[in-house]
Amino acid sequence: MPVGGIRPVAAPDGAAADLLVRNAKVYTGDPARPEAGAVAVRDGRVLALGDDHDLAGLVGPGTRVVDALGRRVVPGLNDAHLHVIRGGLNYVLELRWDGVRSLRRALAMLREQAGRTPKGQWIRVVGGWTAEQFAERRMPTVAELNAAAPDTPVFVLHLYRSALLNRAAVRAAGFTRETPDPRGGQIVRDRDGEPTGVLLAAPGALVLYSTLAKAPTLGEADRRTSTIHFLRELNRFGLTSALDAAGGFQNFPDDYGTVVDLARSGELTLRIAYYLFPQTAGQELADLRRWTQTVRPGDGDEWLRLAGAGENLTWAAADFENFAEPRPALDADYEVEFERAVRLLAESGWGFRLHATYDETIRRHLAVFERLAAEGLFPAGNRWLFDHAETVSDHSLDRVASLGGALSVQNRMSFQGAAFLDRYGARATARTPPLRAMLERGLTVAAGTDATRVSSYNPWVSLHWLVSGRTVGGTALYPAANRLDRRTALDLYTRGGARLTGEEDVKGVLREGYYADLAVLSRDYFSVPEEAIPDIESVLTVVGGRVVHGAQEYAGLDEAVPPIAPAWSPVAHFGGYAAGGARQADAVVEAVGESEEHRLWRAARADAGPGPGAPGPVDPCFAH
Repeated sequence: MPVGGIRPVAAPDGAAADLLVRNAKVYTGDPARPEAGAVAVRDGRVLALGDDHDLAGLVGPGTRVVDALGRRVVPGLNDAHLHVIRGGLNYVLELRWDGVRSLRRALAMLREQAGRTPKGQWIRVVGGWTAEQFAERRMPTVAELNAAAPDTPVFVLHLYRSALLNRAAVRAAGFTRETPDPRGGQIVRDRDGEPTGVLLAAPGALVLYSTLAKAPTLGEADRRTSTIHFLRELNRFGLTSALDAAGGFQNFPDDYGTVVDLARSGELTLRIAYYLFPQTAGQELADLRRWTQTVRPGDGDEWLRLAGAGENLTWAAADFENFAEPRPALDADYEVEFERAVRLLAESGWGFRLHATYDETIRRHLAVFERLAAEGLFPAGNRWLFDHAETVSDHSLDRVASLGGALSVQNRMSFQGAAFLDRYGARATARTPPLRAMLERGLTVAAGTDATRVSSYNPWVSLHWLVSGRTVGGTALYPAANRLDRRTALDLYTRGGARLTGEEDVKGVLREGYYADLAVLSRDYFSVPEEAIPDIESVLTVVGGRVVHGAQEYAGLDEAVPPIAPAWSPVAHFGGYAAGGARQADAVVEAVGESEEHRLWRAARADAGPGPGAPGPVDPCFAH
């Protein structure tokens, strides 16, 4: 971008910057120098920070100068728990309702997509949304799915709580009256025993993602393109790093091949630290033993590296996060195999992360760790952490601290907080999770989303939750004593993730010698109204000095990407997270109209509120 007043100098070879971002409000995240006006980059690292005058001498004939136009610049965001590898392999197949503000619009998207989806393919809406975000404050019905797509299979996942299938999807999935309910799940049936198209996690989600696994998958070339576009979608929000928490139906090494290929060809636009997750109950120890003998944490480079094991080590030790159901009880003797897994990892020099929603689970895990610590085997210098930890107690936090553990929290309560509030009450909700208590103990705490299925991958939705203590629908969850100020929340999204992977000396802040990972924001995170935080995007994202995303004045400055394939992909027509600008404005107008329509629907049932825009009762059947 030509910038008046900046004249290249005949700088000595190697002395000039490759990139200069000037005229900016730079928040560095570095306590020693929290603010700057410009950032200079060379060889993928921060060369210098200062004001425009300070850095003008670093501009040479080959320097790319970008005028931030007074915008806020922050260190690149790092999602500490994101299913990025699995999400990338499927991204272009998914119709995303993330950020869509009315059910009317969501169903219109589905209806339109049915018209272009070829025979044999499914329409899949796979998480990242909740009924609370819609103006209508309800979920779609199976009848509405049938009307929108009478012949094309439709699978709509609602968090890890339920799924809706139209008639065509019930047939495609092979569900009949003879199909038994899987363990921990329910196939809802009519009075004749026929599946209705509703699947419930009761409380386990296996019935949901095993059904989704029946849908067609992409070939290798399209998986590669899909992953490229998903990484660019994440760059759109200022993400420059992520910790991939593995997950179900993500096999190593087969499902990791695409990101390995992109790393080898230099096409990754997101730094990924990944974990390995045993997939088959009964052979977890065999998998872990094989991995510890063939690969090691730290293998890889600054773009793609192995971080450890998890988020499950053994299936029997995992609880579930369906707050619409009672807390699940784990097997009485799961600790036997679990202890063997932890012992194996400790003796092999492997760190790990553990999915643990409830304090009851965390207490039992900690007892295993303390037994191994008494033998001198734990933690033995290895990094370990709990993921989620929504109901962790103060006593358990003290035990985590004494064992050198860390925590990674995700904004699942943005999407399930109202259900938790209904089940457990305001007092329990007020500290779910206890964010301040974690930080007051000096624990390493990082933040993320747990996307793409249980919540949206938009990090600003998560930052809004940390700061406001509210759900995506505006339900208040936390008092001020358990909310974070904006700088602390951002620290969890930058330095926090770097600490979990031992990279705090190279990323998480903007400092000389650190990775040149940064985002120029569409709005100033530190000054926008609280309710506007989820609408922030990046207009320019830089990873390792490379411009990987450009929008508005910076459109076209980023690296080219291949066209989305297949051509009928929902992403090719609707994009990912509901776009800003005109499309979002249209959605707001539509949501207002739908809200009035829904008020009239309630009025016909004699339960209407006082008028348009006024608060009124929500049908409890569809509240969550």
